[in-house]
Amino acid sequence: MIPGAEAYDVDVTIDDAAIERLLSVTPADVESADALSYCRNVFVPLTTACRYTCTYCTYYDPPGQADLMTPEEIRETCQRGAEAGCTEALFTFGDDPDDRYTAMYDRLAELGHETIHEYLREACEIALEEGLLPHANPGDQTREQMATVADLNASMGVMLETTADVQAHGGPRAKNPGQRLATIRTAGELGVPFTTGILVGLGEDWRDRAESILAIREMHDRYGHVQEVIVQPVVENERWQNGSPDLATMRRVTAMARAGLPEDVSVQVPPNLAPARDLTDCGIDDLGGVSPVTVDHINPEYEWPALQELRAVADSAGVPLAERLPVYERYADAEWLSPEIRDAIRADTPAGERFRSVLERGENPVQT
Repeated sequence: MIPGAEAYDVDVTIDDAAIERLLSVTPADVESADALSYCRNVFVPLTTACRYTCTYCTYYDPPGQADLMTPEEIRETCQRGAEAGCTEALFTFGDDPDDRYTAMYDRLAELGHETIHEYLREACEIALEEGLLPHANPGDQTREQMATVADLNASMGVMLETTADVQAHGGPRAKNPGQRLATIRTAGELGVPFTTGILVGLGEDWRDRAESILAIREMHDRYGHVQEVIVQPVVENERWQNGSPDLATMRRVTAMARAGLPEDVSVQVPPNLAPARDLTDCGIDDLGGVSPVTVDHINPEYEWPALQELRAVADSAGVPLAERLPVYERYADAEWLSPEIRDAIRADTPAGERFRSVLERGENPVQT
């Protein structure tokens, strides 16, 4: 039983035989992708407040130190992103701040909002006004919270991380795998194109990794909404000195993800955290969102690679490199996208032209 699954009414049954089959997968069992893709984004860390205190995370700040971006700061960041040719505004914040963050709620009230999701909606509106497609990754969400912002997002995401109960999540405010899966399920119920992934090296074992991949697959089999799965190593930082997974581990788990997921779900490794050149033969087909404007605020010690490095990764694999939108081409139609997002893509504006030019380089131009 996945920890917390019953409490959040998550019915996920992972067959032992399927786990054993996945555990037998090696890089030799998967094929290299025909192409690699990436997305140009601008990173917008709405707030560094988080109710969790994961021991590997440098993103969150304690009460009294957590920041909240102002609307002016959000707009200025989005403007810089649009001017640099980005298509995605990546909104992140720690999972809903708890009652410790009294100053955060006071600040939200000053800005005319009761909740962080209400403010996220305003932030998404700003991004659309400035010519970017929002992709929000605000952690665990209730159905009401996600519904508050879903129509203004081209896609959304949350990392499952692991189905295991690991010490790295320990403490009185620990992350709950069942709650993470409930968020992924909610996205499916609401028809939101979704990004999720696993973290490798938290203290989970190989069986946990296989179970996590298969749990994501089951959610996608039900709703068809998982556009990509990130295979991300935990990396050393000022709060985590317990090491990172070695290359052999990353190669095997990446191959497991490719073999365990449906063909239409992309497998991504973040090129600033993982040895992408050494993983292209393990089934990856995406290099994630890369910003020419902002740092990776979740892993600030690890700089984004320049576009030339992404081209070099693709060249070393002997495949083309293609830019994509934050919503994958197969979801860029009226079944998945809200009228607000479709209007932004169809708009007779420089941003709309930029969105369409990226889509037209793919196989499925936006359908109206």
